[in-house]
Amino acid sequence: MPKVLIIYDSVSGNTKKMAEEVEKGVKEVEGVEVTLKHVDEAKPEDLLNYDGIIVGSPAYCGTLTWKLKKFFDESVSIAWGKVKGKIGAAFSSSGGLGGGNEATLYSILTILMNYGYLVFGLPDYSAPGVTAHYGAVSVGYPKEAEQKACRLLGKQMAEYVKMISCGKEK
Repeated sequence: MPKVLIIYDSVSGNTKKMAEEVEKGVKEVEGVEVTLKHVDEAKPEDLLNYDGIIVGSPAYCGTLTWKLKKFFDESVSIAWGKVKGKIGAAFSSSGGLGGGNEATLYSILTILMNYGYLVFGLPDYSAPGVTAHYGAVSVGYPKEAEQKACRLLGKQMAEYVKMISCGKEK
């Protein structure tokens, strides 16, 4: 069965709420297993055991949190190049409109691509005041439109890992 891992960091609870909504989206697709972990619970080996990963971070100066960066730095010897062809995506929350969400998504996606993940965003999602080209974002606590983007991110991940998994079985 295809498996998706959601790893997130959260200080105020906003990114945690987004992670929970992403998890709901994955669960909308039958036949895909999902695991939600705060970065403090994640292990480098986790990267090898899942077909897809979705990483969420608050925006810290336009980049991911130090805990997430440390996690990926410590995972190099375990997973670098060994996740080639797996799927990756990202989500972010910020304290204001100029809070760095897009730059934070870039920083996460750049790390995932360097590891070998194939990454995607949500270029077709749009709601009043919400776009999600590079992944789901929220300014402050995620309102319904942002929660919907998170669920869509999770659902699309589940659909992608299921397609790739089925292709491997043939």
